[in-house]
Amino acid sequence: MKHNVVRLESIEIRNFKNVKRGSLSFENTRKPYSASILGLYGQNGSGKTALIDALSLLKHLLMGQQIPPKFAECINVDSTQASFCFHFKVRCNAQEPMECAVAYSCSIRKDADESAANMEQAPKWKVTVFNEVLSASFKSDGQKSRFSPLVNTQTDGVFLPVSKFKALVGGKKSTETDLLVAKKLAAATSRTFVFSRELVTMIRRQCKDKALLSLYEALIAYGNFELFIIDTTNSGLISINALPLSFSYEEKGQVSMGSILLQLNGVSLIPESAMAVVRKVIASMNLVLRELVPGLTIEVEELGTQIQENGVRACSIQLMSLKNSKSIPLQYESEGIKKIISILHLLIGVYNRPSMTVAIDELDSGVFEYLLGELLHIIAEKGKGQLIFTSHNLRPLETLDRGFIAFTTTNPENRYIRLTNVKPNNNLRDFYYRDIMLGEQSEPVYEPTNNYDIALAFREAGDTVGS
Repeated sequence: MKHNVVRLESIEIRNFKNVKRGSLSFENTRKPYSASILGLYGQNGSGKTALIDALSLLKHLLMGQQIPPKFAECINVDSTQASFCFHFKVRCNAQEPMECAVAYSCSIRKDADESAANMEQAPKWKVTVFNEVLSASFKSDGQKSRFSPLVNTQTDGVFLPVSKFKALVGGKKSTETDLLVAKKLAAATSRTFVFSRELVTMIRRQCKDKALLSLYEALIAYGNFELFIIDTTNSGLISINALPLSFSYEEKGQVSMGSILLQLNGVSLIPESAMAVVRKVIASMNLVLRELVPGLTIEVEELGTQIQENGVRACSIQLMSLKNSKSIPLQYESEGIKKIISILHLLIGVYNRPSMTVAIDELDSGVFEYLLGELLHIIAEKGKGQLIFTSHNLRPLETLDRGFIAFTTTNPENRYIRLTNVKPNNNLRDFYYRDIMLGEQSEPVYEPTNNYDIALAFREAGDTVGS
């Protein structure tokens, strides 16, 4: 069964965290690869995590979810709003296959959360999503349409242009009234309107244009089932013996995805209905895990069932590490092993599925650098999906094609660049070190530090506390 394939091609960010302006292409323009890999490198506080957070925002938008209040605090301190533009390539494999070039742009601002004004622990601020524009061009049977807006919310009405409004939701006055209310409700509840449940439901009911409907369905499915964001929260959970097991797998044409939080220092309760998923995920992970860490597998020890307060039957399980015929609780393995296990099923998905995108902040955290380099090399050479990661470990600079690597700069007005003047025989890791010292790029990639000043600061700090 053929499925839609969505690939995130580029991103533009303005006034988000420490990125005043930044644009980054995820495509390797040097030579064609089936996989799309982007490793982002740079010094601390230079915009790497901002990229992952922007992709996390995209997932919330495509899923039509309420935007968490934390994003209100991510707007640059010198601005009142942050703006984004995401570019996609979409291949719809419906009855009439077609390709689409898609752009989705929006802005967010921080508004007072009046609904929480009298609640002690409620967030003080909320996110308002506005200026949403979804544009596309279609190519089918050799014919290509002009790139134009499908939904432009920058109007006092529901959205423009009028021709696309009629094509997507029809021309009834009652429909227009209902959607105008939905648009205002979406703004009030920190949600997108373009991908809101109300608009999507109306499009599914009224849209007669199969191309427009297929595009919408492809983007929504991508946000719900194919886009995964793994931030540093996952590493924090692992350090306190909680394992976030993220998964996505396909069976009989149906995609299942999600994340299950398993306790490592004790027993976890898993709904009985989810046990089949856990077994499938771990079985597929073990096929790869035993090759990454020779002889190591994990297994689920089932300790019985019980009825929870909500009446749902749950299984008591404990994760075990099995090596050399000896079984120990997984909690006693290294953080690096637990980090690999927590993301391994997603990496399997990236290797096998063209439409899957996984973005991981600090991929190298706790992972042996040689293994990290080999993993990325294998996915880059033979994988099919898309992997976006940040890292401080420079080993991948020696194993990946340089078209897969980008860098942050010290200029907040131009945060992301690719290194230029790199010769085929240059070692990218050495070239990057040299550029840190000599500054040969169009933008500086490192804010210089002074060893003498650092040592003096340490001494002065010690004098302050009387050490």
